[in-house]
Amino acid sequence: MLREFSAGGLVVRRFRGRPWAACIRVKGGEVLALPKGHIDPGESAAEAAAREVREETGLHAELVEKLDDVRYWYRRSEGRVFKVVSFFLFRYRSGSVRDHDHEVDGAEWIPLAETPRRLAYSGERDVAAAALRRIGADG
Repeated sequence: MLREFSAGGLVVRRFRGRPWAACIRVKGGEVLALPKGHIDPGESAAEAAAREVREETGLHAELVEKLDDVRYWYRRSEGRVFKVVSFFLFRYRSGSVRDHDHEVDGAEWIPLAETPRRLAYSGERDVAAAALRRIGADG
């Protein structure tokens, strides 16, 4: 069995007194997701999540806590892969979503309260719901 480990982040920032989450657009802009990617050698999952957030959203953020692990299977040429993605909650520090890298089609702020229904992947919707429970809609 093949195994893969990745890490991702949910960055929260306050606008007009409400918490917003930094999300990315992928697959031609059709899919709304959270920034995530592979853990490099020597990196912790939290460090990888912070790096992926920086690369895919253009944001610098401070680690708050681990939110959850998302587990799923997918198939590639070598066979079935069991993937675990560790997601972390971050607090926005600086940067602009306009400064995302070429790996994503775009990055944008979404009201945190809307993310559990707007994110494309069920595991990420669960992570967003966990963040919402942790922070609350009023932040």
